[in-house]
Amino acid sequence: MKRISITGVIVITGLLFSCVSSRQFNDVQEQNQKLEDERDMLKAENQKLTVSNTEYESQLKSIEEELKDLISNKEVKEKEFKKLENEYQLLKRDYNDLQVAQEELARGSNRETRRLLTQLQATQEDLQIREDELRILERSVNEKKRNLEEMQYEVEKRNERLRELETALKQKEIMMTELKERVSDALLGFENNGLTISQRHGKVYVSMDEKLLFQTGSYSVDPRGVQAIKNLSRVLGKNKDIHVVVEGHTDNVPFRSNGGQIKDNWDLSVKRATSIVRILLKDPDIDPKRVTAAGRGEFYPVDTANTAQARQKNRRTEIILTPDLDELYNIIKNY
Repeated sequence: MKRISITGVIVITGLLFSCVSSRQFNDVQEQNQKLEDERDMLKAENQKLTVSNTEYESQLKSIEEELKDLISNKEVKEKEFKKLENEYQLLKRDYNDLQVAQEELARGSNRETRRLLTQLQATQEDLQIREDELRILERSVNEKKRNLEEMQYEVEKRNERLRELETALKQKEIMMTELKERVSDALLGFENNGLTISQRHGKVYVSMDEKLLFQTGSYSVDPRGVQAIKNLSRVLGKNKDIHVVVEGHTDNVPFRSNGGQIKDNWDLSVKRATSIVRILLKDPDIDPKRVTAAGRGEFYPVDTANTAQARQKNRRTEIILTPDLDELYNIIKNY
């Protein structure tokens, strides 16, 4: 299936003819604010994942460099240990030789005997010093070995966590690619006719313009738009780990209210998003907890030019499909 970027637009202007109380308008604004907060929270969590992954890679690099230093230091200590051990063996042999010589010269002159005893005592003291140095070095080598083993274990644990995270991210990406293909198949007759489908940042975006969904100034979905949304709902009903956000967008032309239910672009974008959500939720397999309706007004244009063509692009409804990220959060939390 051919993949293209989001350029779909929805015209969100017009006049409606019923009244909305001030309290209802405030409720809509409050709901919109909550949805924006939730959007910002999701963006922050996504940024946190990216920063955490970068920090873990940096920590791993630092640990690997420290591990190389430990390995190099361990080799030096082992050589020193071996050298001292050889010296110890030579001293021990000399000591044994002196003991034999002492026994043989015991019957010799007292002066020679005292000389040999003095030499033997000095050799014993030197041997003791060497033994003490050998024990200290041996403890140091053993400690370095333990530290090295601990570092190797910690590096392996971190590598395992990183592999888990990479595997989970790859699985999410594969899942979203397959979802995009299924959505494209379900909406085959609508693509390039007021509807586009794209995938970016781990999400699938379904963008629909005005001519597919609404008449000017209305938030009642046209029959062809209803059919497209029903086709999409069948796919979402079979993918229960997907969260759905429906966003309504307008152009920057102020909405002219005649005292009806719609007061401004905020109202119009919210009501259009809610109309789409109600059609989606007619599918019993879609849990309402997975679905969010959001009105963005004119504040997220895809084209900032002040032309009729740009305004047409900006009047759109976007259905954003996001994977469940709980598994990734748990991996990072237990890191």
